[in-house]
Amino acid sequence: MNIEWAALGQVFGVSLVVTVGIVGLFTVGIVGTSRRPRQEGETAVADGPGAGARTAAVAAFALCAAAVAYGIYLIVAT
Repeated sequence: MNIEWAALGQVFGVSLVVTVGIVGLFTVGIVGTSRRPRQEGETAVADGPGAGARTAAVAAFALCAAAVAYGIYLIVAT
């Protein structure tokens, strides 16, 4: 049995980068949809995210979904 360590290292590196990237994108989506914290002295309930933040969140979630769909395609396609 012969292990190709260079290929194993490449797979590990690409997997690490893609995983961190998808988690980062998902985090951007979560932050973009979260409510703004109430400031001191403010009596009203905090507003929701602005239009730009919501657009960025939707785009981040769409990129995450596309990455997952592509991964499933790579696994299932023969």
